[in-house]
Amino acid sequence: MYKKILVPLDGSKLAECALPHVEKLAKSGIAKEIVLLRVCESPSIIADYPEGKNKTWDKHVERMTTNAQQQCDLYIYDVEKSLKDKGFKVKAESRLGKPAEEIVDCANKNEVDLIVMASHGRSGVSRWAYGSVADKVLRSICVPVLLVKAPGCVVGF
Repeated sequence: MYKKILVPLDGSKLAECALPHVEKLAKSGIAKEIVLLRVCESPSIIADYPEGKNKTWDKHVERMTTNAQQQCDLYIYDVEKSLKDKGFKVKAESRLGKPAEEIVDCANKNEVDLIVMASHGRSGVSRWAYGSVADKVLRSICVPVLLVKAPGCVVGF
């Protein structure tokens, strides 16, 4: 039923609580492939780059973006290797941008059948202030989304 599962990870232990669920689905044969995704914020680049430097503004932006992408890559490729070492078919990807938008885009481009992600469990003012990536993904995609609550989750409104 689920050939390909997308697992968005942000580098936190909380997000990783989705991995055991994904491993169980893959071990049982329900899922054939796991797609890992890490989305990092695009770097904030100060617009007052001094004239007279060796690099142009465009080269400066390119260097800063490349550095941010490389940092984003480190974590997700470690998780990919860990799952491959356990015998799973895994593909990893990292992107710079807005998390919910990039998750939906990745899901569509990879034609995933299921998204498994952890919910950070924000409620009230913090949810309003930060928004909910899980909620935005859920409202923007047509494939099923399995939300995993973190261990020690407390019910609240």
